[in-house]
Amino acid sequence: MYIFAYQPEDEMPVRRFLEELKSNQQYPRIIVYDLYELLLDICSARRILERIPTMESQRGSAFMMGQIQRVATPEAYIERMKYQPHQHGDVVILTGIGRVYPYMRSHNILNNLQHVFDDIPVVLFYPGEYTGQSLTLFNEFADDNYYRAFNLL
Repeated sequence: MYIFAYQPEDEMPVRRFLEELKSNQQYPRIIVYDLYELLLDICSARRILERIPTMESQRGSAFMMGQIQRVATPEAYIERMKYQPHQHGDVVILTGIGRVYPYMRSHNILNNLQHVFDDIPVVLFYPGEYTGQSLTLFNEFADDNYYRAFNLL
């Protein structure tokens, strides 16, 4: 596991870089998972996506967040990311962690991914700071400590 931490204000250049990387790839094979798109897929499959605005206005943000977290578990994300067989040289890139916060936290995804992608590198593109021990999303929100990833910078 690797973390590519970048300044939050660099989000748009990072997105452009990832789009170029996906469109110009040859070898290694780059597999990009946008966690926000996965969240939308999960909610759509569970038939709650269209009801979220009404749920929030009627029952409040805290209730809505609890419902989304109950449906969009780390296991639900992982299930959508599984593919076999992994090929030598594959690289999995995770994006969108800032867009799924606070419904999903980076350490939850990384902890659950380890056994699925233990034979290929996984890189989390992280808008914030990673000290090698702790994650701070947008340089403001402290996440739980995570010691198992290498900082790419």
